[in-house]
Amino acid sequence: MVVRNTSRRSFVKLLAAAPLLGQIAVRDFYAQAATAVGRDPRQNVYTRLGVKTVINCRGTWTYLSGSLEFPEVREAQVEAAEHFVNMLELQRAVGRRLSELTGAESGIITSGAAGAMAAATAGCMAGADDKYIWQLPDVTGLKHEVIMVGGRSAFDSAIRLTGAQLVLVYSPEELANAINENTAMIYTTDLGDKLQKELSIAKEHRVPVLLDDAAGIPPIDNVKLYARMGIDLYCFSGGKGLCGPQCSGLLLGRKDLIEAALMNCSPREGAVCRPMKVGKEEVIGCLTALETWLKLDEKKLYAEWNSRLDRIRKLVETVPGVKTDTFIPDDGNRFPTLRIAWDQQGWHYSISDCVKELRGGDPVIEVLGADNPSLVTAVHEGNPNRKERKEPDHIELVSMTIKPGEEMIVGQRLRSILGSAQKKARA
Repeated sequence: MVVRNTSRRSFVKLLAAAPLLGQIAVRDFYAQAATAVGRDPRQNVYTRLGVKTVINCRGTWTYLSGSLEFPEVREAQVEAAEHFVNMLELQRAVGRRLSELTGAESGIITSGAAGAMAAATAGCMAGADDKYIWQLPDVTGLKHEVIMVGGRSAFDSAIRLTGAQLVLVYSPEELANAINENTAMIYTTDLGDKLQKELSIAKEHRVPVLLDDAAGIPPIDNVKLYARMGIDLYCFSGGKGLCGPQCSGLLLGRKDLIEAALMNCSPREGAVCRPMKVGKEEVIGCLTALETWLKLDEKKLYAEWNSRLDRIRKLVETVPGVKTDTFIPDDGNRFPTLRIAWDQQGWHYSISDCVKELRGGDPVIEVLGADNPSLVTAVHEGNPNRKERKEPDHIELVSMTIKPGEEMIVGQRLRSILGSAQKKARA
């Protein structure tokens, strides 16, 4: 009876995937025909350099070039490239527009969220005084301690390079006790109740807070939420969920602190953040990305993302023993995400085996497994007393970076390699 029920479930799943399998067969036929007449659709500026393009199911990772820009962003950057402009005047004008859009007092476009971290730190230490701006990274006589809530991160070099000294804390009590006459800024990535507690402590001691929510878009309302909460400074990546230029970021908050951050940045010669240059194209592109997001129908967008994952799910579930579920992370990168799991021990086929096989194929497919190819191996993040994370028992596929149509390629590829692994285990 168990065998009969299992066979029935497999048949039902195969039936559900049948229309997709038919589409795959037609697609493969046309691709072979195009290649036969010398029209390989995969030829592009990257392949001509010998660089493989990637089907990105891993998400908006910087080493995979972030996200793809909105068409409106690309068009705006082309228009921006046709004129010269005073960059300081442009940033201040963009700050006024960002205030209209978000409710924050002002804002600037930075060289990514890490650039925002550095600019914010320099601004909180040196202010807008040229004497101190030139003095950095020498912090003699300046407030120079930055309290890192939750411990160190792989990105705290953006703070340290300004000359700031890190002070690590792991609880609200420790935060309150760590604040002193040398505290220039509090840095946090916490959200919800934790953030509210930290913000209350900071306001009591009149110390500015920088919230780093690099992957905090979507939901787009976060750009307004943090202004309503009265957070002194907060930042987002421009090249992740915002779908702006990869080398851009948003720094929003108090007008005086935003002006100080700008004074410590490019194009100012002698400023410590001068190397973190952001061009007129990126400035206009990032602003346009925000304007575009604020016009989008998020429900429709999430429905499209979910439908791509659903097609992958139907294909991989034709392999007996494969389990899937869809979820949305609540701590950043809030896109519909597909979990795929199998009996690694029974199949003698691990998560790492699958990631390696997908990465080594043609086309290259990147999924979220246990590895981080872009991490400096000596990095130790967070609370040293926290337990080590367990190795994941599944792979994850992030919908947002999967281009329309690519889900068919991904689903069929996973169906093939997992099906092969399952058959070998049974043999």
